[in-house]
Amino acid sequence: MASDLLNLLVDKAFRREAPTRAESLALLGESEAVIDVVAAGARVRREFFGDRVKLNTIVNMKSGLCPEDCGYCSQRLGSGAGVLKYSWITSERAAEIAGDAVRAGAKRVCLVASGRGPADRDIARIENTITAIKADHPQVEICACLGFLSDDQAERLAAAGAHAYSHNLNTAEARYADICTTHTFGDRVDTLRRATAAGLSPCSGAIFGMGESDDDIVDVALALRELDPDSVPINFLIPFDGTPLGTRWDLTPDRCLRILALFRFHFPDVEVRLAGGREIHLRSQQPLALHLANSIFLGDYLTSEGQPGADDRRMITDAGFTIEGVDDPTLPPARHDLVAIRRRGAGTALRPNA
Repeated sequence: MASDLLNLLVDKAFRREAPTRAESLALLGESEAVIDVVAAGARVRREFFGDRVKLNTIVNMKSGLCPEDCGYCSQRLGSGAGVLKYSWITSERAAEIAGDAVRAGAKRVCLVASGRGPADRDIARIENTITAIKADHPQVEICACLGFLSDDQAERLAAAGAHAYSHNLNTAEARYADICTTHTFGDRVDTLRRATAAGLSPCSGAIFGMGESDDDIVDVALALRELDPDSVPINFLIPFDGTPLGTRWDLTPDRCLRILALFRFHFPDVEVRLAGGREIHLRSQQPLALHLANSIFLGDYLTSEGQPGADDRRMITDAGFTIEGVDDPTLPPARHDLVAIRRRGAGTALRPNA
């Protein structure tokens, strides 16, 4: 039976109201049984997204040799992880990989490249790749994840047919320097705002398992709400040998489920995506996570292998969900009924609402 806290969080989520800090911290604590937390989050997930699960896939356009020093990343400056390293693949090869994923059920293709940010010639490569993918799959969503953008680059991506831009905040601002010294939290916020201003759907989330506190988790959730993303990827650290965080194995399935529930309550009507590290840290509890997240990555990640796609699809159907079709809208309808024109207070003869 749901507690007063969980019932309150569900009611607030139905009204699209965020939990308070105290409520968020209580949810991350262990006063509520995790199965009750999942059940409460599932009510919200089904209210806005029914039984649909959206499938996304990654095409790693350029791998390794990044000049940034993000401590969690296997492609970072000085990484000793033995990941694949290669320069830009061709647009034709990217379209071939994307086509395989689309035929397997993927609705969104995320084109990712390592590096601080793209040069103009790199934007041209992505423009050509979008054209190549759309030639055979005109309805597929294309998301780009290329690092820091200028206004002009963001506008070019939108004009080329990119649907979204992904740029994670990764962790709370107060501890950002603990995981990266070559750029700032503010740099990431700036790029996401540039992408949004250009008309790209904002996609931004975080990585957990890097030693963050409960307060840090709540801080990044609140920072993301201010940016109003359309999709929020939740990653769990993949501890690569040869990286500064390669020895961190802090997460349990219980912890991962509570984090997912927190983000579902903070983003009730937004695509919450179960992303990197789910197989490692959720393990046998992955099906429970589908009752919180309405979107997952299909197949492999940037530099690590994921669960086979056939297993993902079977897991989805076995858990009672359906794969979202290309023509199905992901986000729920806009709620214009929530927007009320002010008719009282200043400029009127009526008393204010205070």
